[in-house]
Amino acid sequence: MIFGEKLKTERNKKGWSQEELAEKLFVSRQSVSKWENGQNYPGIEIIIKISDLFGLTIDELLRSDEELTKKVIIASKQLAHPKLKFLFDVLFLAGLVLLVFKLVVLFLNKTTALEIPLYGGSFFWNFGSLILMVGGGIGSSMLKEKYKQD
Repeated sequence: MIFGEKLKTERNKKGWSQEELAEKLFVSRQSVSKWENGQNYPGIEIIIKISDLFGLTIDELLRSDEELTKKVIIASKQLAHPKLKFLFDVLFLAGLVLLVFKLVVLFLNKTTALEIPLYGGSFFWNFGSLILMVGGGIGSSMLKEKYKQD
């Protein structure tokens, strides 16, 4: 039995209409209809809700539907490294903030009587932001390519 048929069978066992199931899952009735007709598949979050709602394991819902199983595997791999993606984004933003700070200080030193010192050495201020931004960008790009390969 494929996912759509299993969903329809379980919904009918409970005596629910598509509209009632949709309300319980916080989706549209059309979404439930498309799932049951095999035109579309729900995301992993909805599959978990369906599993809980009907008291079925995710394995029971997915085992017979190879296409949905592949989709869930891909989605779960993309959710596997959100902290790593966040780290690369933070590195890039830290480099950007460092660069903007340096430019603002240089601008103020040139246009006003202020003499704001940049502590830490010229290598840090000249290359620190570049290293952080390039590192964050390359890391994010590599992570994106890994998702495409999987």
